[in-house]
Amino acid sequence: MTTAERTLRTEHDLLGDFEVPETAYYGVHTLRAMSNFGITGTPISAHPTLVVALARVKQAAAQANRDLGLLDHGKAAVIITACEEIAAGQLHDQFTVDVIQGGAGTSTNMNVNEVVANRALEHLGHRKGDYQYLHPIEDVNLGQSTNDVYPTAVKIAVHAAVLELLQAMTHLRTAFAAKGAEFADVLKIGRTQLQDAVPMTLGQEFSAFATTLGEDEQRLAEAAALLTEINLGGTAIGTGLNAHPDYARLACDHLSTLTALPLVTAADLVEATQDVGVFVQLSGVLKRIAVKLSKTCNDLRLLSSGPQAGLGELNLPKVQAGSSIMPGKVNPVVPEVVNQVAYEAIGNDMTITMAAEAGQLQLNAFEPIIAHSLLKSVRHLTAACTTLADRCVRGITANTDRLRRQVEESIGLVTVLNPVIGYDAASALARDALTSGRTITDLALESGILTRVQLDALLAPAVLVPSRGAL
Repeated sequence: MTTAERTLRTEHDLLGDFEVPETAYYGVHTLRAMSNFGITGTPISAHPTLVVALARVKQAAAQANRDLGLLDHGKAAVIITACEEIAAGQLHDQFTVDVIQGGAGTSTNMNVNEVVANRALEHLGHRKGDYQYLHPIEDVNLGQSTNDVYPTAVKIAVHAAVLELLQAMTHLRTAFAAKGAEFADVLKIGRTQLQDAVPMTLGQEFSAFATTLGEDEQRLAEAAALLTEINLGGTAIGTGLNAHPDYARLACDHLSTLTALPLVTAADLVEATQDVGVFVQLSGVLKRIAVKLSKTCNDLRLLSSGPQAGLGELNLPKVQAGSSIMPGKVNPVVPEVVNQVAYEAIGNDMTITMAAEAGQLQLNAFEPIIAHSLLKSVRHLTAACTTLADRCVRGITANTDRLRRQVEESIGLVTVLNPVIGYDAASALARDALTSGRTITDLALESGILTRVQLDALLAPAVLVPSRGAL
């Protein structure tokens, strides 16, 4: 029977024979996992950075084993070629195991072993499944275990995703900073506890949004740096069983070159194999970003509320109709979607926390849900930052007349007069303004407590906003 005539091939594992589609690059272990873990319907290929990272780990392993004389040069060459193809984006549809799986990532490791092996077999001129010529476990997985391959790949994948998030955060921060400069001279009333406080500029408000993002960028970069410590070479529990004594060092060196990351082998591989503290820390930073980003979006929604019956200080760009029943209504849909991404990231942090806590003894079996949750949070926050910058922040305008009128009418102005007229007199002015509906300035002039010259001097913009903050 020719290859073209075959539609199925038979593969064997410890449970027996299993028929595999002839065109599939995955094999029996992957199919078993597909049968067992029909949980989310989302395959690991949904995280391309993870697939690429897995390929790079297998490539580095092949190079190290070749250098040590443990892997035939011909086999190493085709394994390396297959890994390069996967890293370039080929065959990602063959990574079919569900993102949530039992076994601490074993099914994912088997999936990549089989895809690499079957593509390598084609390069050798053999059919898929002809493992007597090149074996997924004995050759592709040589000197490795899921327990050092998977966490190493997850760290590399998450690091790559975090770099994209950092770029998106910088993009959003730049958009806020630009608005801060644009609104530098726009006076408004600040608020504490949703009550009128003292004057500020709209520019200061937007510059604060930019500053808080910048602080989070720094924290994220610090957390990402911790991802460069890996346990590759520790094999099953960190003792390095079945790996050459020089394998960990060589594999790390090759992987550093392939990923352009300053990777280092953990000093204590037993500890590193069971520890997922770096993922907990990174998730905590992502939660911090989510919380602050959501707070910022809440502010944008409040400041743009109305247009008549709300604060109405800002105009967010109109991007779509807001109601199927109320003509003309436009909603703050972009900040709303960012809020929802933030809620998801906060929930993912709890999932990661529980999964990390549940690890027992020498291995954490729940790294697949940790990886999936981290990569989701990073990817969605990246998209949220870009969307907020491009579809909202860049198009925001200010209702300057309304802002100026609010400053003039706000009882918050008495705080400026307080050092001159005293707290009791200022309190009386505030009470009278609230009762009568008249302005602080009119009442101060009428009572004779201050002259026009004194008021003008006290209410000059330079006095009202003595510091322009980050502007």
